[in-house]
Amino acid sequence: MLILGIDTSCDDTGVGLVRIDGGVPVVVANTVWTQMVHAKFGGVMPELASREHVERIDEVTVAALSEAGVKMSDIDAVAATHGPGLVGALLVGLLYGKGLAQGLGKPFYAVHHLEGHIYAAASEAELAPPYLALVVSGGHTHLFDIERVGEYKLVGATRDDAAGEAFDKVARLLDLGFPGGPAISRAAESGDAAAVPFTRPLAGQGGFDFSFSGLKTAALLAVRGGRYRTEDIAASFQRAVVDALVTTTRRAARTLGRDTVVVSGGVAANAALREAFGATDLRVFFPGRGLNTDNGAMIALAGAAAVLAGREVEGLSAGAAAYLPLASS
Repeated sequence: MLILGIDTSCDDTGVGLVRIDGGVPVVVANTVWTQMVHAKFGGVMPELASREHVERIDEVTVAALSEAGVKMSDIDAVAATHGPGLVGALLVGLLYGKGLAQGLGKPFYAVHHLEGHIYAAASEAELAPPYLALVVSGGHTHLFDIERVGEYKLVGATRDDAAGEAFDKVARLLDLGFPGGPAISRAAESGDAAAVPFTRPLAGQGGFDFSFSGLKTAALLAVRGGRYRTEDIAASFQRAVVDALVTTTRRAARTLGRDTVVVSGGVAANAALREAFGATDLRVFFPGRGLNTDNGAMIALAGAAAVLAGREVEGLSAGAAAYLPLASS
């Protein structure tokens, strides 16, 4: 079975193909067009993002089919993100996917964006629940306990900024460019992570939430104080964020009796985060190459997981949703 997945939730136009071979989903194509038009604004401009998706989605789809060496008529099902995300951007991929499915006479799967991120990592080891899933990106910082396929319990989330959003904002303060995560990571390589004494947020909490707004403000004060090098602020900020993510996730794992964690989303590509998780006693799995940031293959993987589990996923009646919880706490 060959599933085509589409993601246009923000500023990446992603189309991927996944083949279910012997009951195992295998990524056979993953093509992403990254919009560079937003760099000069220091953040994503929703209207521009929607227009870029409209202009690029055809060629990205053709490129994915070419990469996989298949024809449009070979597709057995179509999956597309229906939320959460920028509504205008979501509509482009959602309507395009529905049109393809109807034109081909194939099933359509409406996929939750965070579920796509989770399966981008879980598919690497063909994991079976139970496990924890930390989704950490520019728009999301969520911690889920997954006992069964398709059942998600939200056990922790950010109370303010997402981790990736905080990286973007601090990178802008430091004049390091956009997107902020890779920019701060590069600057941190030549910085002293112990130079700036950032307080770890929510260190004494009883739950498993995250908070990065205070760190962002502390970084602003460090910049205005003029005492620290840019590289030192970047390194210290990165360490504080990584410490918060790893410490809280480890505590949740101990409390809930889990020994396996999947970490996904754009921030999962951060080398310091991977190294820190690697030093824990947890079994930790990250997405494979090209699957950290938003992409179509992860949506196809989520569709494949639904197929293999025999789940019915809402299809052609699904609408685009800017706010769409995957689970309730």
